[in-house]
Amino acid sequence: MLREDLQKALKESMLAHDAVTTSAVRMIIAGQKEKDVEARGKGKEKATDEELMAMMQTMIKQRNDSIKMYMDGNRPELADKEKAEITVIERFLPKQMNEAEIEAAIKALIAELGATSIKDMGKIMGALKAKYAGQMDFGKANGMVKACLS
Repeated sequence: MLREDLQKALKESMLAHDAVTTSAVRMIIAGQKEKDVEARGKGKEKATDEELMAMMQTMIKQRNDSIKMYMDGNRPELADKEKAEITVIERFLPKQMNEAEIEAAIKALIAELGATSIKDMGKIMGALKAKYAGQMDFGKANGMVKACLS
């Protein structure tokens, strides 16, 4: 489904002469192809949608880091370009969870898995990544899991 959406968006953006969207979608498709090659090395036919969503989350983080650097370097035009790319990438991700939803999901998993100490953190993070791929910022979730287990 995600792959078809990307191809459709690429065609539509090319027909509309939307250079920003075309560039961003091509970048996502290139990342998708890299993930597919990586997956074939592991014996799978292609990367899963969850792996592709995680890749797009990484792309968004990279762009946010770039925006900060561009703003610090007084280059707002380059920061605007990165923001436009983030908007395009986010179109292909599910709705992002807010902090309250992340906390509720963490508490539910802790109860479900019977986690009691910080030693169970890996188990909780693995379950979060499997269940909520592309829906939450796992950097934030990491800190929230630590707080809940402490």
